Amino acid sequence: MTEEAERKMQFLYALRSKGVTDKRVLEAMEKIDRGPFVRGIFAERAYEDMPLPIACGQTISQPSVVGLMTQALNVQTRDKVLEVGTGSGYQAAILSQLARRVYTVDRHRRLVNAAKAIFEELNLTNITAFTADGSHGLPDQEPFDRIMVTAAAEDPPGPLLAQLRIGGIMVVPVGQSDAVQSLIKVTRSETGFDYDELRPVRFVPLIEGLGQD
Repeated sequence: MTEEAERKMQFLYALRSKGVTDKRVLEAMEKIDRGPFVRGIFAERAYEDMPLPIACGQTISQPSVVGLMTQALNVQTRDKVLEVGTGSGYQAAILSQLARRVYTVDRHRRLVNAAKAIFEELNLTNITAFTADGSHGLPDQEPFDRIMVTAAAEDPPGPLLAQLRIGGIMVVPVGQSDAVQSLIKVTRSETGFDYDELRPVRFVPLIEGLGQD
């Protein structure tokens, strides 16, 4: 077995051992190599199940958390998905394998431009990336079947809830930025919203406005 094949096998084993069992999600994560999304001194650690720093003071989430969030989102092949917090672009790339269309927004132009370059390199043509204040979502494109937020809010953001289609699902980390946060799955029904607490997590805070870079 080649070193790369062994590394991939260990990567998938680590995902399964943390509870990522959805076949479609595992296939997407096998197909999308995390390597191109981790640059510089941390590149050699791209296949470890750990969060890593990226530019603009942000992080790329650990793969098992990406897998668990994607699994909770339960993306269907016809879905239109909004991701708030592009970061490295890794999560959007995974979602692109499962959804019809992915819109991803980040407040840091530098991150959006870097992610766009990787999407082009990997020929991921169903992702549209914007520099925007993600806390307001993308009103021009609503409603969304699925919304994923990769930064922690004190409460699920109202504008994002409003952009969720009835029957739609949002996965969002909720809590004070420096304390323990909970990953929440929100399902919109005809009568309102149902909330399920999934697991404790740690994410950077969701900040309003655009970044300086």
